[in-house]
Amino acid sequence: MTRARLYWRLLRVSAVILLGLLLAAVLALGERLALRASVQGRQRLTRWFMVHLATALPFRVQVIGELPSKPMLWVANHVSWCDIPLLGMLRPLSFLAKAEVARWPVLGWLARQAGTLFIRRGAGDAAQINQQLANHLHQGRHLLIFPEGTSTDGSSVRTFHPRLFACAIQAGCAVQPVAIRYLRNGKPDTVAPFIGDDELPAHLRRLLASDVAVVEIHLLLPIAVTTLSRRAIAERAQLAIERALAGQAQKDVREAA
Repeated sequence: MTRARLYWRLLRVSAVILLGLLLAAVLALGERLALRASVQGRQRLTRWFMVHLATALPFRVQVIGELPSKPMLWVANHVSWCDIPLLGMLRPLSFLAKAEVARWPVLGWLARQAGTLFIRRGAGDAAQINQQLANHLHQGRHLLIFPEGTSTDGSSVRTFHPRLFACAIQAGCAVQPVAIRYLRNGKPDTVAPFIGDDELPAHLRRLLASDVAVVEIHLLLPIAVTTLSRRAIAERAQLAIERALAGQAQKDVREAA
């Protein structure tokens, strides 16, 4: 039964990825023909793809809190590559990802076609990246970053890098903290975390062979940035997410569509 389940899920995920490749190829062809899709259009197509990819993964998603109606800088703790489709299915979003993601087979190319911005750790290009992020927010687009700079096993939150919050101040845009938690049989999930030297194909195989896990997505109270420094914003966002992961924000639970 486990092997049959694995193959069925692999088939579903493969079908979704093939569909994503087709969409990305159409976008790339449009660029060659000077018919470049707008960023908003790419965001909508990306969300459509994320919804289908998240549905193909073995998760039952619970959304806790209210989706923001105004464009905001979303900041979340980072546990797995699964965070991206699970959060990306909620709203049309742009993403900031580490440069290594751009080199992933298939998914890296899809991320580039979706308009993902990539940052190289320690490359000294934070000012340029922040300007790009601020431009996204100025133009009325939701944007998601993982300010820890790396993924964790989900049991704790690493220090948020304050420099990544400068774009919210530049754009005068509120910050939307998001806490994501993976649970299996009521305990922290040890399958979903994608950390260290783990390889994507091996991780995907383990994940698809496992039982269905629960994912809690906590949409916490937005943080106004008007009078705060980027360090203060980072500290408030980190504290809010830590409290939610500790079970101190259990309200308005809804099953994700």
